[in-house]
Amino acid sequence: MAEKREGEPFTRIDVTEAKEMIDAGGVQVIDAREPWEHAEGHVPGSVRIQHMAVLLQADKLATDRPILFICKSGQRSAVAAEFAASLGLDDLYNVEGGHTAWEAAGYPMELGD
Repeated sequence: MAEKREGEPFTRIDVTEAKEMIDAGGVQVIDAREPWEHAEGHVPGSVRIQHMAVLLQADKLATDRPILFICKSGQRSAVAAEFAASLGLDDLYNVEGGHTAWEAAGYPMELGD
């Protein structure tokens, strides 16, 4: 269930909620992991921006729709969402459990860059 914690500029969602939002369309998915992790399998259509590069690659972030951040487990994606919030973006979501939970749920994965 979506959870907005005080002091966090993003909403925490699980992979089921993320999948529903993606299937409904109109969202951007950011993979905050390393290039090799992304290449081994990622949410289809996701854009790879390493968590520590969000500020440098701010021009790749959507300003007109919600952004879902995902990594392996939910830690780096939370940091990435914090950076996005510092840019003034506010419709931000952190996918709890990350790609580990995504894959465990049997959701599709894309290989390569």
